Amino acid sequence: MSVEAVKNYLNNWGRGKAVLEFDSSSATVELAARVLGVEPGRIAKTLCFKKGDGCILIVAAGDVKIDNPKFKAEFGFRASMLPPEDVLRLTGHAVGGVCPFAVPEGVPVFADVSLKKYETVFPACGSSNSAIELKLSELEEYAGIVKWVDVCKEINNS
Repeated sequence: MSVEAVKNYLNNWGRGKAVLEFDSSSATVELAARVLGVEPGRIAKTLCFKKGDGCILIVAAGDVKIDNPKFKAEFGFRASMLPPEDVLRLTGHAVGGVCPFAVPEGVPVFADVSLKKYETVFPACGSSNSAIELKLSELEEYAGIVKWVDVCKEINNS
């Protein structure tokens, strides 16, 4: 199970036991925010984008969405989400539990600046009912963030 792989991976920093597991689903930003009792922006969602035969991951605040022109300017290709059938194969995690930890070698992980307005955030931990609370410096270290990018825009809820 992917959550066990993530716990083992986080044990490299003595944090495997800090993984929270819930009785109910945290597979979406809304569900995770409700289970954790936090605002949706503090959910650090991991987005998977096609890049050639592989993918890149971007960890972003739960209350933003990708800004296509910014994405293309940053990465040089059009933002195209991985099809669900490729997510597990390319990231090692199933949809609903994708996270930036314990991913296959060669899968680059970026962090969007939308996360920087929070002291701590909650990324998933490899299952649809798990998370961990991390400071941004911990997220950066544990996920091996390649670079901070600015590729998102606020979701307009009006």
